[in-house]
Amino acid sequence: MPLDPSPKVNRLAWGAIEVEGLARARDLKLYPGGGREWDWSETGTRHEPGIQPVDVRELIDLGCEVVILSRGMHLRLQTMQETLALLADAAVEAHVLETRAAVDLYNTLARDRAVGALLHSTC
Repeated sequence: MPLDPSPKVNRLAWGAIEVEGLARARDLKLYPGGGREWDWSETGTRHEPGIQPVDVRELIDLGCEVVILSRGMHLRLQTMQETLALLADAAVEAHVLETRAAVDLYNTLARDRAVGALLHSTC
């Protein structure tokens, strides 16, 4: 059975992301069929060393074939090499981009692929 489409990002501004069907948030975790606030305190995420394997596990488990990881508007958010290795081991295509570019690619891919994203709307 095909997955539900990933929700479209309607607006991105410093400190705010608006996505169809979701409450406005500063950071979001998006996936086929929905999304939720990305609360860094759940996993102890910090700008360095950055996005951890545990941050993307949910996206893999929800069936994402592509995952987009944003680096923030000023590219301060890092991504651990172990995170990229986990995605590769799961045969999930990964893109690590500045947040505006990440949103553009996400919206393009979300039209016809099972895409997930971790979006950080500040630094």
